[in-house]
Amino acid sequence: MEDELDDRIIYQTYISHVKIMSRIAWSVPLKISHITHTSYVSHVLKMLKTYLLKPEFIICGTVVFLLFFYIQALDIWSRNLLGRLQYTINKPRTKVDKLSLFGVGDVEKQSWEMKSGPVAAYAIQGRRPKMEDRFVINDNLNNTGVAIFAVFDGHGGEFAANYAKEKLVHNLSNKIVQIKNLIEGKPLEKEDSCDNEEEKKDPEKPITPTLSERRKSFRKTSSTTDECIKGAMEVTNLEILNKLDAMKPITRNSRPLKLTPSFKKIPLTSYFDKFGVVDYGKLITDEVLAADEKLVEVAKKSLDVAGTTALIAILEGTKLIVANVGDSRGVMCDSKGSAIPLSFDHKPQQVREKKRIKEAGGFVTFNGVWRVAGILATSRALGDYPLKDKKLIIADPDILTFDLKDHKPQFLILASDGLWDIFSNEEAINFIKERLNESDYGAKSITLQSFYKGSMDNITVIIINFKDNSFGIYSSGDK
Repeated sequence: MEDELDDRIIYQTYISHVKIMSRIAWSVPLKISHITHTSYVSHVLKMLKTYLLKPEFIICGTVVFLLFFYIQALDIWSRNLLGRLQYTINKPRTKVDKLSLFGVGDVEKQSWEMKSGPVAAYAIQGRRPKMEDRFVINDNLNNTGVAIFAVFDGHGGEFAANYAKEKLVHNLSNKIVQIKNLIEGKPLEKEDSCDNEEEKKDPEKPITPTLSERRKSFRKTSSTTDECIKGAMEVTNLEILNKLDAMKPITRNSRPLKLTPSFKKIPLTSYFDKFGVVDYGKLITDEVLAADEKLVEVAKKSLDVAGTTALIAILEGTKLIVANVGDSRGVMCDSKGSAIPLSFDHKPQQVREKKRIKEAGGFVTFNGVWRVAGILATSRALGDYPLKDKKLIIADPDILTFDLKDHKPQFLILASDGLWDIFSNEEAINFIKERLNESDYGAKSITLQSFYKGSMDNITVIIINFKDNSFGIYSSGDK
């Protein structure tokens, strides 16, 4: 009798629990016996119609979906914003659909490539309106044993990247040759500066024969020029200037930045010690800041808001010096196949950069990516005079020095951020390791792969191959 009572109590408790859970979850009738498969399905459909198919729910869901889609698409659109601000009116436009988000187009017709011994480069315009990347390869500067490699990623126009390639690299190369002559006791030749008065009188004067000869090996497969635009009129959209004008007036008057002692005429002897060891870090820093000062001064006269990042690598013997301004990046593959960063990006959201920008009276906002004053996605650059005037961005390079005897590298990658938007350091190293036997050491493969995976930017990649010991950094027992 007691057992039957216990069973009834348990059964009634179970039934009550099922009824309560059914009411909470589905609001079904309390009579369990009435539930059939058909009524259950119809009840679910009724709930969907009652709650999920209501107009307000559909509208709200659509708004949320569009909001997420907008956030993703905003980054793509904003990447092309600065590129649309300026167009050179005397340059013919190509017929490739550069703004297509999904079409590949005839990308290889908008490409540039170069190979010099153990160094190869490949660059494509990609989905941008213009090609604003520039690169430099000089694996033996005037037989001094010093190699210079550089990547410049322009934005807002081509002027700044052209200026950095033609003027900054030219002046830096001249200084290195003069320093080497001093160390060897040779008489100094007359300094050949790209900014001297003689060149100003003759704007068509070509650059030094050494660079001119090297340019002949630089094969262009597009009508888009890689030369410095001389005397070209620029049409500048004032949208960006008006946005900044609310913070501080901007005029055509050239207002050179206040000179500090580091920008004055510095004796070449201050760049090397009594043992003939050159302080390349100090030399690059002085030349970058001096070039930026002159670039800003020239840009103000034409209201040219263009800017550029700068990634410069100098190799002498086993010493590698890498200077970085902006978000182009270098990576080394060491003897173990590990990825060793050669530089670190300058991004507005970084603590030290954000602090510096705020102390200068600026701000950092997010609209797809973090941007300085809602405009620039890198916190350091050459040019960009409206932001430079307000001290919101600077051109001070970070310098890293490596002893290659410690790393015994297989290769180096120097590239603009069009590559790094798609590849991480490790992914890029692993990709090139499998293609180092290609004729261009994988430079073309990784550039096109980045494009096909959706990079929206110009892409430039330089690969420096150490496997054949062309730079002589290994002794006979090192390899």
